[in-house]
Amino acid sequence: MVWIPGGEFTMGTDSEIGWAEEKPAHRVRVAPFWIDETDVTNAQFRAFVEATNYVTTAEKPVDVAEILRQSPPGTPPPPPEKLVPGSLVFHPTAKPPKDLRDFSQWWTWTSGANWRHPEGPASSIDGRENHPVVHVSWDDAVAYATWAGKRLPTEAEWEFAARGGLDNKPYVWGDDTPSDTNIIHANIWQGDFPTKNTGKDGYVGPSPVRAFPPNGYGLYDMSGNVWQWCGDWYQVDLYRQRATQKVTLNPQGPEKSFDPRQPFSPLRVQKGGSFLCNDSYCSRYRPSARHGCTPDTGMSHIGFRCARSADPSEKSTQ
Repeated sequence: MVWIPGGEFTMGTDSEIGWAEEKPAHRVRVAPFWIDETDVTNAQFRAFVEATNYVTTAEKPVDVAEILRQSPPGTPPPPPEKLVPGSLVFHPTAKPPKDLRDFSQWWTWTSGANWRHPEGPASSIDGRENHPVVHVSWDDAVAYATWAGKRLPTEAEWEFAARGGLDNKPYVWGDDTPSDTNIIHANIWQGDFPTKNTGKDGYVGPSPVRAFPPNGYGLYDMSGNVWQWCGDWYQVDLYRQRATQKVTLNPQGPEKSFDPRQPFSPLRVQKGGSFLCNDSYCSRYRPSARHGCTPDTGMSHIGFRCARSADPSEKSTQ
């Protein structure tokens, strides 16, 4: 883990490239803490599973009652073939979609997809021990963190750590957009999303941890590669409420989630973007970007890292 000294910073953004839920920028102070140097890897997650016999959400039959609870009244139950264990896997589209808001064009429910089989039953993590574990739900991430004697970072901790000491910058490495420089900073989508990833950064899917330069705090993959779960509930208008305060001290997140676009679904915060984020599509590999996802969801671009509270007298890496 890496020691993060804590301090005051500008959270969120006022930039025109930011999404509504990232605005407005506001001042936040976080206490010192520890955070994992990298995302939790397949090898680390395997050690947890072997020690505990833990079964992830994606490896269990789909909970029909939970689906209906998160759906509008009168929604029919899913067909039986959709109730077997599995997860959502990304597939490029054959041609540019007419509507980029229709995620179903590139996400496919895949029976047998889980952390052991990232692309489905015929795939494996052999040779990918140092890749971030994916297809992990928020519940899975919390279970691992608890076993490891850690916790998930708060959204504020995560963003403070991601910025690496660069306050109010659009990217974890500074001001240059990925298209402004030939320097490869992160594993993101190059080319036309979602049809063609040129792989200019060397990868068209998740990359091993430490494949790209660390940020100012020595943390890897705080931009791109895979989304990372945070401990907080997701509230779409949270920043507008915080902006009424001069400084928000060590926020732990709202008491419950709120997003009018998903009124029946409780949502947890994800940060960091993934290998699917593109300059022209969502650019959510920026540190201020945030996303809400149901706690029981795992996908082929969702992972996590852990944090731990610490005494301010601690000032070394462990």
